[in-house]
Amino acid sequence: MKCKLLLFVFFITTGSMAQQITFSGYIRESGSQELLPGVSVYLANQTAGVSSNHYGFFSLTIPKQDTVSLIFSFVGYGKLELRKSATTNQEFNITLEPANTLKEVVVNAERESQRISDDIQMSSIQLPVSQVKKIPAFLGEKDVLKVLQLMPGVQKGTEGQAGIYVRGGGPDQNLLILDDATVYNANHLFGFFSVFNGDALKSVELIKGGFPSRYGGRLSSVIDMQMKDGNKEKLSGEGGIGLISSRLTLEGPLGKRKKGSFLLSGRRTYLDILAKPFIERAIENEGGEGSAGYFFQDLNLKFNYDFSQKDKIYLSGFFGKDKFNLNTLDESFEEIAGLQWANKTGTLRWNHLYNPKLFSNTSLIFSNFNFGINNELIEYDEDGNNVSDFSLDYSSGIDDLGIKTDFDFYPNANHEIKFGLQFTRHIFSPTAFVINGTEGEGNINVKPDRLKSLESGIYAEDVWTINTKAKLNFGLRYSNFNTDSKNYGRLEPRISIAYKMAPDLSLKGSYAVMNQYIHLLTNTGIGLPTDLWVPTTDRVAPQRSEQVAIGLAKDLGNTGFNLSLEGYYKDMKNIISYKEGASFLELDGNTNSFNDWQDNITSGRGNSYGSEFLLHKKTGRFSGWAGYTLSWTNWQFEELNNGKKFFPKYDRRHDISLVGIYEVNERISLSGVWVYGTGNALTMPLASFRIRIPTANLNNDINRNILPQYSDYGERNSFRAESYHRLDLSIQFHKKKRRHERTWEFGVVNAYNRRNPFFYQTEIQTDAIKGERTVLKRISLFPIIPSFTYNFKF
Repeated sequence: MKCKLLLFVFFITTGSMAQQITFSGYIRESGSQELLPGVSVYLANQTAGVSSNHYGFFSLTIPKQDTVSLIFSFVGYGKLELRKSATTNQEFNITLEPANTLKEVVVNAERESQRISDDIQMSSIQLPVSQVKKIPAFLGEKDVLKVLQLMPGVQKGTEGQAGIYVRGGGPDQNLLILDDATVYNANHLFGFFSVFNGDALKSVELIKGGFPSRYGGRLSSVIDMQMKDGNKEKLSGEGGIGLISSRLTLEGPLGKRKKGSFLLSGRRTYLDILAKPFIERAIENEGGEGSAGYFFQDLNLKFNYDFSQKDKIYLSGFFGKDKFNLNTLDESFEEIAGLQWANKTGTLRWNHLYNPKLFSNTSLIFSNFNFGINNELIEYDEDGNNVSDFSLDYSSGIDDLGIKTDFDFYPNANHEIKFGLQFTRHIFSPTAFVINGTEGEGNINVKPDRLKSLESGIYAEDVWTINTKAKLNFGLRYSNFNTDSKNYGRLEPRISIAYKMAPDLSLKGSYAVMNQYIHLLTNTGIGLPTDLWVPTTDRVAPQRSEQVAIGLAKDLGNTGFNLSLEGYYKDMKNIISYKEGASFLELDGNTNSFNDWQDNITSGRGNSYGSEFLLHKKTGRFSGWAGYTLSWTNWQFEELNNGKKFFPKYDRRHDISLVGIYEVNERISLSGVWVYGTGNALTMPLASFRIRIPTANLNNDINRNILPQYSDYGERNSFRAESYHRLDLSIQFHKKKRRHERTWEFGVVNAYNRRNPFFYQTEIQTDAIKGERTVLKRISLFPIIPSFTYNFKF
């Protein structure tokens, strides 16, 4: 079938367009030869054009003519205009100069700001990695996901967390892709940092709606990240030393012919070393001895080699690990505890150019996530004899092995066609639990069968330039999920349209259907690794969403600013949640084993709607953005909140982000971030009371002290936390030396020391006049936090 399809494409590309010619090739960055995705390629004074794909390849087919002016433009780079003869097909490579190193010999040295009015894709944000590195960061750790939280339509989780919630969706509804591989847990340090090292990244794109058909498997968003390929010209590197971690990236050519390159990027925290003396002192003050520590580390690797102009090979991998340990000992007991989780991904890709109009990429993909807890407790009597021995081991995980093939076909300047297919084998290990005790009845050994499934998809889409004013992207995806007992197949139509109301103003609309076959069970809401990945089964249906959006996109002249305004409505079905009081460790006391996770969940539906505003400037001496979101999200489950609708925890009515970066001169740059958000929706007690039972042997005072307090919580999430707002500031001092560049960065998070709520708790206070009363106490996590980082580049 595949061979027939390729023969058909070959026929129509070679036999039906004799009066047309094709320009094609690769676009690279000057100095490093890094391939550049998303570069606009078009003819002067014409709207028809294309963009280079993820691998820097472009193909533009036009009618034969004497000469044309071919323009290449990309945000942050100089716009290049070439005069070319258009009488025969031509293959050539293009090199673009970064805007801050342009020389007078370049034909056109103006900075090109990406025109969103020309782009058919809506609900999408392409984030320059250079901006990520200049924005103030918690403890100096630059974090892609933290920056995405500052975009409209993207809600942050709890204070300091890296989890994201897009247009009313949960954390499991975001598809995180790193070089074609899915990353299942993106958190370091219990969610305070993400696993993505900005030094290793080339591009970051967030899609919130109007999803192209090539993406599937999640309901709410796609975060597509590409790692750098590596410098093909010379050995170079960069790194940094911060308060809690250090990082180093090296890249350079492979071989004397410089046909390949490598990238090696690592990062490790030294919290375990810094905190060790303080922890040991605290344990000694409690009358014992011992140690505790926590560290995270991650490693990015990438190799590539150009066998020819038509064939390129890429091998990339990511390895991240978090580990916490606690060892304590005193006269009566000894405890050894540990908590660890790890991500591994690997991608082998083959790029092949069949002809100037047909490009393909085939990938073999591996992804793994594992989580484990271990605990051993030994108790001693007065003589030092072992009287009790208890051990606990828990683990869960998910393994993926997949293959995908994608084709980019450029028949002419008015069509960009993409099609392909993919297969992924999932193996889930929901829970493996072992408890051993000195008492025989305390032993539990739960080792369920691993759950195996196959997820597949086939898609096709076409970006069609109808005329000078209208563009259409229409596509169809068929997704399939097969388990041992049931097979699910779903059609997913996608359509986006853009109409030019003026040369710099477009009206856009989109409709997309998405299906999700794997689910994240969570009762923490903050993306902890204890959250459990589980598959669709015959009892648990796939999640499904339909989203419609409409908006305006305007480029504000030559200022470099662009403005977008969007409204959306999203309907979600078969979303899942734990039943009241249930968790991933639900023990059946009768059988001394753990319940099936399917018995602990309930399914329901939800909707989200709102409007988003974004004013963005990506380049120039002053850059940044202003974003505002007004939104509502509702969930409804038959077995929760008495079947009534309720707001999920991260429903926020208003969300504001102001981000500014100002280059004072070549040596000093300033940046600041101010955020505001409506408080989270929480379930809190509305009233507390005690039931007093008259007892002949107990007076009222004793009776009051021993009887429990009861609370009336009312409806689910009916309490609103206080609003959240914070100001972050930083200043960077740059100095270029003969062989390297160094940067000192000083920053402060929460500059005006706002005590934002992390959680609330109730406590009983006794007053001599008013008596006993229950008060609500706000617990804050972070006060004002300064930081400094030393960065270097060579």
